[in-house]
Amino acid sequence: MNIDLSDVPPELRDAVAASLEAAGVEDGHLAVEIVHPQRIRDLNREHRGINRHTDVLAFPVDGPGPSQGPRELGDVVVCPEQCSNLREAVVHGVLHLCGYDHEVDDGEMLALQAKAMARLGD
Repeated sequence: MNIDLSDVPPELRDAVAASLEAAGVEDGHLAVEIVHPQRIRDLNREHRGINRHTDVLAFPVDGPGPSQGPRELGDVVVCPEQCSNLREAVVHGVLHLCGYDHEVDDGEMLALQAKAMARLGD
């Protein structure tokens, strides 16, 4: 397993690792950024056209298939003030980076999210 979590806050690395394990992702780099409510609102408006706060946003880079060179999974941006469970929001965002989308799948992403949260004991 060659996962680079150097750009993930130490207190969230277990949540990221549980997400990647649940998704079967064994290589790549990702970053997690903690932001204030106004920043996440701005990002949500700029990238999704939704002018309101949200808990987490995911910005994938390399898709789920093979990549040339080191795999860049992308960035997760999370706003603790908008979360009921910060680690669950991070798990959710990481699964989006891994190519899952709960809005179009048949419950697969949310099942993986539950699996990761169970591994964390949450």
